[in-house]
Amino acid sequence: MSPSAASGFTVVELLAVMVIIGALAGFALPKLHGVSERAKIARAIGDIRAIQIDLMAIEVGGQPLPANLSAIGRAGITDPWGRPYVYFPFDTAAHGNPPGARRDRFLVPLNSSFDLYSVGPDGNTSLPLTAAASHDDIIRANDGGFIGVAEQF
Repeated sequence: MSPSAASGFTVVELLAVMVIIGALAGFALPKLHGVSERAKIARAIGDIRAIQIDLMAIEVGGQPLPANLSAIGRAGITDPWGRPYVYFPFDTAAHGNPPGARRDRFLVPLNSSFDLYSVGPDGNTSLPLTAAASHDDIIRANDGGFIGVAEQF
């Protein structure tokens, strides 16, 4: 056997290496997607916290809540999935039962003065959290005491 014939890789060896690399990539990609989705959820939570602080500063100052987010310089802000955040100020005359408010599994409003949420990765939502379309929403509840995935509330 000549020295040049023994120095290269065979097709079988190259295929074996490619199969191993493919298997490793197959294991890594789903985990990478999960990490990416958790990062988007964390960003949405941070955005909602920041918007909430701006709105609560207005509320504490004795001013009425603005009708939309443009009044606090947050017009056009989108969630990590490219959709606008939903902000809904309540009519103060409703006294504990504002129409249009998001509701928990006992149909009690989540907040007392305003709702603020992202419709989540699927882009679908429904006012009660018990609806399947609402499970992946990123919500503000308990007047800011909880900010996270609706399914975890």
